[in-house]
Amino acid sequence: MSRAGELVKGFRTRTVPRERTALAIWFWEIDRVLLSLIVALMAIGLVAVAAASPVAAIDRSTADVAVNPLIYFYRQLMWVMIGLPIMLVISMLPRPQARRLAIFLCAFFFLMLLFVPILGSTVNGARRWIDLPGFRFQPSEFLKPAYVVTLAWLLSLRSKDQNLPVMQLTGVLTLLISAVLMRQPDFGQTVIFMACWGALLLLSGLEMRWIAMLGSAGLAGLVAVYMFYENGRQRINDFLGIGVQMDTGPDQTDLAFRTITHGGFTGVGPGGGLNKFRLPEAHTDYIFSVIGEEFGLLACIAIACVYLAIIVRVLLRLLDEEDVFTILAAAGLTTQFGLQAIINMGVNAQIFPSKGMTLPFISYGGSSMLALCIGVGLLLAFTRRNPFMGRHTVVKWSGR
Repeated sequence: MSRAGELVKGFRTRTVPRERTALAIWFWEIDRVLLSLIVALMAIGLVAVAAASPVAAIDRSTADVAVNPLIYFYRQLMWVMIGLPIMLVISMLPRPQARRLAIFLCAFFFLMLLFVPILGSTVNGARRWIDLPGFRFQPSEFLKPAYVVTLAWLLSLRSKDQNLPVMQLTGVLTLLISAVLMRQPDFGQTVIFMACWGALLLLSGLEMRWIAMLGSAGLAGLVAVYMFYENGRQRINDFLGIGVQMDTGPDQTDLAFRTITHGGFTGVGPGGGLNKFRLPEAHTDYIFSVIGEEFGLLACIAIACVYLAIIVRVLLRLLDEEDVFTILAAAGLTTQFGLQAIINMGVNAQIFPSKGMTLPFISYGGSSMLALCIGVGLLLAFTRRNPFMGRHTVVKWSGR
């Protein structure tokens, strides 16, 4: 056989067909590892809500009406069945369409946020929800992912024209949202919005003098919150033990820490937790403590590793990305997602003061679940990669 024949024999060829269905294209382009990690969190959340649901059911039961112990599990299952298809549909959108959808949602839910003081309902002393027939939703939850993508789009315009006042515009938008949230009051969500804004400014190439000025302004803002904002000052004082009466008993973070450590490394077993019945909002804000008591600290560490894997996966996905908007949008969505998880787990571990923030995809909540599905759907849309371009032959060397 000639030398040319030997070379041809040493290659294996694979022809990729030109015509593929939209579903097949989506399957090859989507980050299946990232999608699998998100679905795993949803499954963990269903188990956790089932464990914490009896606590909330007992709290809402009366002498005349008994609430089904698993009612919140059934509701969470319903929200997962609604949210998962929404996430997958959004992930199929091309990037320009996904960006336009996020900008529209940002404008709509910002308008809804402005109507919360007028139309909103008060729950546990906070006015954050708008009631609709058969459904109550929190506009700030839906606004978060759309806000991040909108900021990414505005800041990406600087790469085309440095003279555009996009930084000032994003600052005004962030301050308006923060002012409305502080009135609700919702200090935790305000922290998330401000942190995402700061992270996107850093990623967009902000000058060092502006970074120093924003850092100083942030410290001054924290001092102002403590001095003039009653809700924030109360949460910080409770966390530090300032002004706490000895006969009032442990506060929420103390109860959460005692619960999460009660099960040790392996837990007391599903349904065997007792400290969880002392927790307020065990199925939402403090569900991580319920997991620690019944499934152990090892389960908590595993969940934290899943969140870390999601963050690392997205960042690795962006290493070869060249589009400025895509980098900012995906990194901003990941920052929002990861920061919310860190704050919730930190509150349960008594690292941060109580903020009333849910654990992504694990805590119970319709608004939280649907908003997270929208955000992850956008993230999956922005991180898609096209491995095939039309009909071509992939050549791989198999010889020496």
